[in-house]
Amino acid sequence: MNARERPWLGAAVALGLGLIALVGASVLGWNAGLLDTIVRPPTLVRAALVGGSVALAVILLSRSVGRLSEAGTEDVPGLVRAVRLAFLAVAALAAGAGWALGHPLPLIVAAVIAGIDVIETSFLLIVVGARPSGGR
Repeated sequence: MNARERPWLGAAVALGLGLIALVGASVLGWNAGLLDTIVRPPTLVRAALVGGSVALAVILLSRSVGRLSEAGTEDVPGLVRAVRLAFLAVAALAAGAGWALGHPLPLIVAAVIAGIDVIETSFLLIVVGARPSGGR
């Protein structure tokens, strides 16, 4: 069986990964020493993380716009995936801001945006995948 025969499988895996990210970020937030190490690494590493976050955001946003332009109004899973990419781009920018500022709040916001978005869009993809074909 392939992904076209079981469209819910990929969404279920993404749902699990989103939950893991959300729980992991919550646990990380309680450990001040580890959080400080992640938020304020050496300057060169911080600069690379900021640059990588911005580059990732640009890539994700361009892919999102590309999918939105290709997906028609009938391609609901394609539209949901395009919106997911847009929100992940926002999360990448928030993470970059956290490293640029050296403050944990934008990183927590990035984890919440990414985790909730992946969970939400995974549910939507599962629902859309369970919809009978040919019917509205």
